[in-house]
Amino acid sequence: MEQELAALTERLAALESASAMSGTINSEIFYWWCTALMIAIHAGFLAYEMGASRVKNVLASGIKNILAFAFMVPTFYFFGWYIYLSFYNGFLPAEDASGWPWEMSMGPNLADNATGIFWAAFTLFAATTASIFSGAVIERIQTAGFLILAILLGSVVWILGGAWGWHPTGWLTVKFGYHDVGAAGVVHMVAGFFALGVLLNLGPRVGKFNADGSANAILAHNIPFTITGLMLIIVGFFGFLGGCIIYMPGEQWINIYGQPTTLSAFAFNTLMGMAGGIIGAWVKTRDPFWMMSGALIGIFAAASGLDVYYPPVAFVLGTFGGFVVPMVAVWLEKMGIDDAVGAFPVHGIGGLIGVISCGIFAAGYPNVDGMPPVSLWGQIVGAATMAVLGFVPGYIASFILKVLGLLRVPDHIQEKGLDIVKVPVAAYPENFIPGPVNTATPAGASAAAAE
Repeated sequence: MEQELAALTERLAALESASAMSGTINSEIFYWWCTALMIAIHAGFLAYEMGASRVKNVLASGIKNILAFAFMVPTFYFFGWYIYLSFYNGFLPAEDASGWPWEMSMGPNLADNATGIFWAAFTLFAATTASIFSGAVIERIQTAGFLILAILLGSVVWILGGAWGWHPTGWLTVKFGYHDVGAAGVVHMVAGFFALGVLLNLGPRVGKFNADGSANAILAHNIPFTITGLMLIIVGFFGFLGGCIIYMPGEQWINIYGQPTTLSAFAFNTLMGMAGGIIGAWVKTRDPFWMMSGALIGIFAAASGLDVYYPPVAFVLGTFGGFVVPMVAVWLEKMGIDDAVGAFPVHGIGGLIGVISCGIFAAGYPNVDGMPPVSLWGQIVGAATMAVLGFVPGYIASFILKVLGLLRVPDHIQEKGLDIVKVPVAAYPENFIPGPVNTATPAGASAAAAE
């Protein structure tokens, strides 16, 4: 009898071990494919920016985006992951600081099935943040200056915001109950406001504004390519948002803060927000570019509360964002700021809507571990923090680069075209011009649509 009981106990232990290993493997597979899917975001940004550029600048825009992706991987490995794990209390590392590249967990380790796959997902988040900024500055930024700014944003600035407000023990979470499960603030607001800070020092493309301050429309050479890129970005964001959920083998799914959630909640609200954004932008502009941008805006407008909203709330927020954000783009242009693809309105303002709305529509939602419940005040503090965290480093760093002559491409090179001077390769054969090359078309039609 004792032998049978011992054998049964051994078999149960083996089954438990096999079950745990199966759960661990499933978790690794889930995040592996979330990471792979996020690469579609960068394929999308590549197409998006190349399509939005003029013929003479297509490859320069593409190369800039490719390099941002490449530089983000090693820099996030060497110090970005450390910042996330160690700076959740503020600007000083915590006593239990971890994430240094020489630690045992930062390489192949049979005793650690989680670190590498989570690092990969966060690295793709970082690359996404840098790519958001990339589109705003096409056709006139120096490659070296851009890469310095992209590394600063992707491997330092946004992940510091992530440590503060996208971490179960971040000070914004612990002290204010900040809730931003889909990263509307920590990714989109930070990147959007960083881009705004850079644009103030970078200046507009040659030919964008007239002497009287009126704007000219600098036409994209391939709108279908740009729209297709936006759709790829949307596909990739399903991997991005999937990576915002923590899969606990044998237990309940939880969000980044440790609160229980489900993939179903994300599926309902992501799709409803996206649809609302398209409809809102269509009602306002009838412009296919803004309709597809509206899909992203709708996702961001619902992102902070994806885990808690009733789906019609996400739809209403998405519709509101899709309707309002194009007007912000028009206002920005009237202020003399040349945001080539609307990165600040789409991400900065779309993310702001998402963060503040969560304080209204999810107010009182309980947090775990004794943290304050979700509140409008907590969301306002979080939004203000993310705006300042993005804008100030972007402005200061770009100002320094401007003084050093590393920020802006000289006007005569802009007029000739970055591809032939900087790459130097032409994107298309001489006898094939796929789109408009003029830079002095009045902007009235586009502005009127958004107004």
